[in-house]
Amino acid sequence: MLHLFRTKSVEQTIAETGEEGHELKRNLKWWDLAIMGVAVAVGAGIFSVGAQAAAFHAGPAVIISFIIAGVVCGAAVMCYAEFASMIPVAGSAYTFTYTTVGEIVAWIIGWDLILEMLMAGSVISKYWGVYLNVFFDLMGWDFDTHLAIGPFTIDVAPAVIVAFFTTLLVFGTKLGARVDGAMTVLKIAIVLFVVIVGFFYVKAENFTPFIPPSEPSTSSEAVMNQPLWQWVTGMTPSIYGVPGILSGAALVFFAFLGFDVVATASEEAENPKRNVPLGIGVGLVLVVVLYMLVAIVTTGMVSYKDLAAQPDPSLATAFELVGATWAAKVISFGIVLGLATVIMVLLLGVTRVVFAMSRDGLLPRGLSNTGRHGTPVALQIIMGVFMATVAACFDISMLSDMVNIGTLSAFTLVAISIPIMRRRRPDLPRVFRVPGNPWVPILIALANLWLMVNLSVVTWLRFVVWLVIGFAIYFGYGYRHALLGTGELADADAR
Repeated sequence: MLHLFRTKSVEQTIAETGEEGHELKRNLKWWDLAIMGVAVAVGAGIFSVGAQAAAFHAGPAVIISFIIAGVVCGAAVMCYAEFASMIPVAGSAYTFTYTTVGEIVAWIIGWDLILEMLMAGSVISKYWGVYLNVFFDLMGWDFDTHLAIGPFTIDVAPAVIVAFFTTLLVFGTKLGARVDGAMTVLKIAIVLFVVIVGFFYVKAENFTPFIPPSEPSTSSEAVMNQPLWQWVTGMTPSIYGVPGILSGAALVFFAFLGFDVVATASEEAENPKRNVPLGIGVGLVLVVVLYMLVAIVTTGMVSYKDLAAQPDPSLATAFELVGATWAAKVISFGIVLGLATVIMVLLLGVTRVVFAMSRDGLLPRGLSNTGRHGTPVALQIIMGVFMATVAACFDISMLSDMVNIGTLSAFTLVAISIPIMRRRRPDLPRVFRVPGNPWVPILIALANLWLMVNLSVVTWLRFVVWLVIGFAIYFGYGYRHALLGTGELADADAR
């Protein structure tokens, strides 16, 4: 008989953090975690996602889209904070669901997070090289990072940036966090400078109509790109209006990816029961404020219709349309910095998820071995090599919606797990508690599900394919090798 919903006890999960040869070093403070969240959330997306959501989804009302996405993420963060105060262990949503909902659900979340972070890191590394070359061109520097090898052309820039951050993370998460933090502070300064200058070009008439009337989509791929709920209900594909605000919120949720990644570093935080909730909360507030400011400036500088007329609208596009082409250099430099910091946090995140699953036996146990620096050296290098190879050798495009659906699915299951854990283990100390249990966590889960069904049909199709591959690996290897199944750990339900 298959025991797909077997769970680990919280005590065993925490005890494993001290297992010799498989433990991580705790040296991150709350501001390290806050900066980490800002580093991954404020990447190139701050210069493009808001503009694209305004142009093709919500118009000036993209500001409301950001508020909706921020509120939903903030509510989900409360659930992460409660779990992190109880279970400060690597793996984030994977670990939380393993102790509550069960192994099969934990595997789904862990598998999804691996694919999302690894692909996102590969894509962002690729585009870091693209924008680096754009910056060189804008500055008039005759330098190209592309290398011709026979009939093939490889961009070495992604490999260089991934190798750089992989090396930092091998020598310690604290070192990587310091370098990433310095770059993030400079990046935020650039964003604020661009926003302040942009306010001088804002015109009130560009905010009218604030919520553009709904209109049919003219895209040739309108059916596959329309929100899932519109397709299910048979609605004609459309943009703008209230549905546009909601689909815009689903798109800009990409901005809040970082806070799930930060939770994967719980096991490396000092006093995690205090620092993880505080770090995530402070980082989230900073991100919401920055994205709101950029959205106001972008939609205030030019009409959303003018943005929609551009093939790939961004904040730089808005400056170009008002004649401030000088801003392109500053924005390009900001993007290069922004993408670099995202790469480091995604490298850390994907490695820690694989680390947690490996330590549980769902993936080969050898992957969770740690070295003298308190980091999983071999695993970090493997993830870095894979990410750099994909980025350097393959022509891939940004799959922000795929990242969104993975994050939202994790948020949903973590929210559902709150009342389950409250009922199963009311005795566990909780430094932070989500108010209004069980109704508030249930509403949080429903809000995340609603954003998920506002993602496109093609995104859901890809998500299903990913899950099928994941199930094949779980039943082919993970289920039989999991420590809970081999008898090395006692099933929490049997205690």
